Amino acid sequence: MDFDQLTLTQAAAELAAGKITSHALTSEALARAKANADLNAFVTLDEEGALKAAVAFDTQGAGTAGRPLGGVPIVIKDNIEVAGLPCSAGTPALKDYVPRADAPVVAKLRAAGAVIIGKTSMHELAFGISGYNTAFKTGAEFGVRNAYDRALIAGGSSSGTGAAIGARIVAGGLGTDTGGSVRVPAALNGCASLRPTAGRYPQAGIAPISHTRDTAGPMAATMTDVALLDRVIAGGDEIAPADLKQVRIGIAKTMLTNLDADTEAAFHAAIAKVNAQGVTVVEIEMPQLAELNGQVGFPIALYEAYDDMVTYLKHTGTGLTIEAMAKEIASPDVQGTYEGLVIPRKLPAPDNTLVDAKPIYDAAIKTARPALQALYSNTFADNRLDAIAFPTTPRVAIASNPDSSSLENFGLFIQNTDPGSNAGIPGIQIPIALGATSRLPIGLELDGPAGSDRRLLAIGIALDAVFGRLPPPR
Repeated sequence: MDFDQLTLTQAAAELAAGKITSHALTSEALARAKANADLNAFVTLDEEGALKAAVAFDTQGAGTAGRPLGGVPIVIKDNIEVAGLPCSAGTPALKDYVPRADAPVVAKLRAAGAVIIGKTSMHELAFGISGYNTAFKTGAEFGVRNAYDRALIAGGSSSGTGAAIGARIVAGGLGTDTGGSVRVPAALNGCASLRPTAGRYPQAGIAPISHTRDTAGPMAATMTDVALLDRVIAGGDEIAPADLKQVRIGIAKTMLTNLDADTEAAFHAAIAKVNAQGVTVVEIEMPQLAELNGQVGFPIALYEAYDDMVTYLKHTGTGLTIEAMAKEIASPDVQGTYEGLVIPRKLPAPDNTLVDAKPIYDAAIKTARPALQALYSNTFADNRLDAIAFPTTPRVAIASNPDSSSLENFGLFIQNTDPGSNAGIPGIQIPIALGATSRLPIGLELDGPAGSDRRLLAIGIALDAVFGRLPPPR
């Protein structure tokens, strides 16, 4: 069996056919996790629990019909609760918190037969794009490392899940996404992901940033695998590939700024490829996008972060206050955000003075966000679009060090993923190429109208055949 090319879908089929045991597959995943300790992909590796679940699957045999993930090893980001395993949310104060129950999204995967091999490392409290977290490490250096180059970032905040899939440790898992957190690490590590329409997945049992913006999201080797995970979590029948001749996508020039040469070349080559497959590509204008997005993003995330975390900490039963948690934050970038903005409930005004966050938040929720949502729905309707296409991240992975977590890099890496997040619409990330010069993964994103998740997944599955799988890391 070629583990470097194995997908969730193939693994499930081979297990169902009895061609391989879950014990063999899970043992291989655990061995690969240990061999790649320098990735810092895991906070917790549950060898004992995973092998026990694998053996249980193998011994049940015929009783496993109707379990689409029966015996397949997966990983879960460490801000999503898994019964009996610590759930740190990447922060020291929660490192000993062990939930008694699975988050609903995890319960669905487990009921479908998935074997959870461990909890993946992340940008602390999900507040960043680099995954440079000084609180947890298994390798010599800090920070979750890129599957294709250990000197570089894995992206964030679902860093470990992206790195584990990119490094071929597992073929799928779960992350969470507030402004790009399942799509950025998927793009930088060469895997596929879905940020679902806001509210499509249950949010309970997940350490939050913002109830308006947060969602769990599947990450996997291929779009077909992402659709399999989505089907397990959200229900519905198997999705057939879309007829690409019936697909219409728009490209906004404003989303093609700040690109490095590799990303620019790969994106235009990818658009030419899909065009050749019969996809209609049209140029669109979204001039107010950046301005509206700026009025929504930080005001909502930073204001809701306080109340939502207070509520979550009560749910944990740890007796921890938000102030006590914040005191132990290890990453300077996250510490600064919490101490300067979240705890005092302040936001920067246009002149950079700090002002009361509530009026700015109210304006974001009541006026700016509905205007952003209207801009998207009108753009989709007026241009008869299935999706808007853009490079998921404007650059390939950058050096992993404390500077990778700068505010400038944060803004740069979410420039394209953030607007759709704030509008609550779905987006898929598809690996399209290794950069001509960098030999690093590059991703293409398609954002669709609210509720069009299954249509986007159908398009993604059809594009799997166009782009193929990226070669594994050397």
